Amino acid sequence: MYGSKLIRYNNLLICGIDEAGRGSVIGPMVIAGISIKKTNIKKLEDIGVRDSKALTKNKRSFLFDKILDVSEFVCIYKLDCKTIDENVYQKKLNKLEGIIMSSIIKHISADIAYVDSCDINIDRYTNYLKSNLNLKNNIKIIAMHKADRINPVVSAASIIAKVTRDREIQILEGIFQNIGSGYPSDKKTMYFIKNWIKEYKEFPNFVRKSWRPIREITCRQGKIYEFI
Repeated sequence: MYGSKLIRYNNLLICGIDEAGRGSVIGPMVIAGISIKKTNIKKLEDIGVRDSKALTKNKRSFLFDKILDVSEFVCIYKLDCKTIDENVYQKKLNKLEGIIMSSIIKHISADIAYVDSCDINIDRYTNYLKSNLNLKNNIKIIAMHKADRINPVVSAASIIAKVTRDREIQILEGIFQNIGSGYPSDKKTMYFIKNWIKEYKEFPNFVRKSWRPIREITCRQGKIYEFI
């Protein structure tokens, strides 16, 4: 009996979920989930998996394929700017993220799911995820703050999400050039958006109009846009 319990323990599937690009003003937000056998988590640590923000672009790209090799399942969602804007206007961005993460948990095979919580209230977010699942099995959900720094499976998911988003930005860069990282802290990105508005008098569809830095640009230029 002990042996069978040990086998079951070693074969547990652990899920990790994280996002990339939530705070950007250009490009999609990407939410990724992976599941991996408990016995393979050590492999993630051995190859150097950690929070994607602490890794170079080349290192993330290298780890992307390695993570795919050791994972049992991988699920990736891309949320476009229009969808994000609609939910920001309604103050439902956390709920949108929760719905996507719940969907990943529902479709990815796992016994335990570790989630990087976007809600300051971890218990509230955990309950929201569970309310969207309605699963017959007893998957355990553990929401955490800064889970991508603490849990190697969530770190792996953060790398999958970040590399996927980086590739989306690279596609945009190849078409429009000089768009930067897509984040409001990037002067190159904000310069690109300002010049675009001056020239075309409207936003491109890959810019989030609901974000405060974008609204501030239009206000300073004396323009009036319909945001809602």
